[in-house]
Amino acid sequence: MSPAAKAHWQLHFCVFLWGFTSILGKLISLGALDLVWWRMLLVVVALLCVPRVWRGLRSLSLGLLLAYGGVGLVLTAHWLTFYWAINLANASVAATCLALAPVLLSLVEPVIAGRPVNGRELVLGVAAVPGVAMVVGGVPSEMRVGVIVGAMSALCVAVFGALNKRLIREADPLTIMCAELGAGTIVLSFVVTLRPHAGSLLRVPDLRDGILLVVLSMVCTLLPFALALAALRHVTAFAAQLVVNLEPVYSILLAIFILGEQHVLGKGFYAGVAIVLGVVLLYPAMSRRSPVRQSFK
Repeated sequence: MSPAAKAHWQLHFCVFLWGFTSILGKLISLGALDLVWWRMLLVVVALLCVPRVWRGLRSLSLGLLLAYGGVGLVLTAHWLTFYWAINLANASVAATCLALAPVLLSLVEPVIAGRPVNGRELVLGVAAVPGVAMVVGGVPSEMRVGVIVGAMSALCVAVFGALNKRLIREADPLTIMCAELGAGTIVLSFVVTLRPHAGSLLRVPDLRDGILLVVLSMVCTLLPFALALAALRHVTAFAAQLVVNLEPVYSILLAIFILGEQHVLGKGFYAGVAIVLGVVLLYPAMSRRSPVRQSFK
């Protein structure tokens, strides 16, 4: 199996695990800010127990450390808006909005990478939009704000993916993850002090929330994040995002069985899923016919 093919399978496994993040976000009783802070803190603590992460952090230059920290803040913004969208709408709607990320990435990555817009990527990204519209169609009016916040989360995903693509070869994936999430944890800790009831974040979650937070942090964050960073060395950010575009499919199917969110779904859902799957499967087929241009050296 070629490195690129292996990377694609790794990404699919990661996306399956990420499909549980919206479910866990709905099941955990904490607010978006608290949930993201605990999620980041648990992952950073686990990473700091790995000697090679310490060695990697010490070897980073100040400029590179700040660069990873900036990318981590974009990831933090994505998580905050994602869980906020879940609170405003539901897990299905929030996860589905992430499928807007490919078309946003097709516009964002050329700016960050300093290359022209790829017409094929733009067309495929736009092709996913009708599918998203069909899946989200019929959302009650009180959930519309959740859709807007979910779209903001998708924009953060696009920016995060493009920036990570440029920096992925500069350090070990676990070191990158620790630097990014560490920056997010530090900034959120300062943000918490601005809240009227800052001490509420430091309250230890109950046993149920604690167990769910550990699963969210270790199984649905640490493991897939590390695998995805490693896979990104062999695929373009856009190709990776098209695989990640399957996350709403997994999340919505899981929401049916775990959260009973069938009322959100209709015939348009199945048509939308077909379009999203078609775009995801079409990109690798087109890539085999023409070489994929890397966005970095």
